[in-house]
Amino acid sequence: MIGEPSEVTNEMIQEVNEVLPTGKVRYLMGCGYPEDILEAVSLGVDLFDCVLPTRNGRTGMAFTTKGKIIIKASMYAKDRAPLDENCTCYTCRHFTRAYLRHLFNTGEILAGRLVSYHNIHFFQQLMAGIRHSISEGSFVDFKKEVSEHFNFRD
Repeated sequence: MIGEPSEVTNEMIQEVNEVLPTGKVRYLMGCGYPEDILEAVSLGVDLFDCVLPTRNGRTGMAFTTKGKIIIKASMYAKDRAPLDENCTCYTCRHFTRAYLRHLFNTGEILAGRLVSYHNIHFFQQLMAGIRHSISEGSFVDFKKEVSEHFNFRD
């Protein structure tokens, strides 16, 4: 739920699940952090939408398989690696962290677009991984593995 602590959101999901008819799609608006999505899925939520991937992308925060990256940080000034070495998106295949940082620091609008594009791809891959792990019966292991990299807020 938008603006509520994760614990309150999870309590509300459980409450709502008790009164919703079984077999119906459960939708949660405003849930966007990977660890919150994973927890909501474990509580039975099926569908999400959130501005987080693009809002954070426009301000220089990228979600990666190793956690978040604030690409404007000086530590990336000479970093020739992609945002996420495990990612196949256009941004990661064509631009380095150093170049993305440069774009942000010069006020180039392309910077936010490229990181937003990456973030959307990241979340599409996360959801594909969730669907696959559910169909394989390995969601608990998948959740644990992904959650080890995400315990933060902006």
